[in-house]
Amino acid sequence: MSLKDRHTDQAFIKEKFSKISRWYDFLNSLFSLGLDHYWRWQAVRWLEGSKKVLDLCAGTLPLSKALKRWTSFKGKIIALDFALPMLIYGKTKWQDKDVLAVAGNALCLPLKDNSVDAIMVAFGVRNFADRLKGLKEMKRVLKPGGKAVILEFSHPPLPPFRALYFAYLNYLLPKIGGLVSQDKEAYQHLTASIQAFYSPKEWMQLMRQAGFSQIKHRYLTGGIVSIYVGKV
Repeated sequence: MSLKDRHTDQAFIKEKFSKISRWYDFLNSLFSLGLDHYWRWQAVRWLEGSKKVLDLCAGTLPLSKALKRWTSFKGKIIALDFALPMLIYGKTKWQDKDVLAVAGNALCLPLKDNSVDAIMVAFGVRNFADRLKGLKEMKRVLKPGGKAVILEFSHPPLPPFRALYFAYLNYLLPKIGGLVSQDKEAYQHLTASIQAFYSPKEWMQLMRQAGFSQIKHRYLTGGIVSIYVGKV
């Protein structure tokens, strides 16, 4: 199986994320020139007033940290990821009594129907093996009136900037990521998964198909990333 075909291969993705756990946050900030903190801040602002939040594809918990540190949120967070080493590493670096780390699959969430006020996910939905099923699971566990806030990489809409960005993804990012983490393949996967992901129009249509409504979209940093917000 080629790297291009592996962007939703769950065993491959789980292995790669588990292997680079200790380098994940550092390299995210390095490759984004620190903008990843700004992107998360923009995302968690949509979650003010929520009492129980699911942090889906939580990884090393950067989005949970952002919600707790940069908003007035005082509720509970369930941080779920299928790569247990990511969660373990995140918990060793940051402890919070209101954050429960759970190993689980986004396509079969270990939660009851209508059990959370909001869901947040950063840079995880493009790795779902079945994206429509994953969105439907998100809708299932949300309470009526709840919202999903999705932060994900996208394709810059302006052709010159998009060409420059893709050149960076294809040539520079895998080399540096591989050198630091000793796993070039993981960062080749990152590049392939970003370029294979939906356009905002296509992703919003999939969210509607899963049952979300009042869907909003916003580009950040010239369209490198997007925020999507949908309600049930």
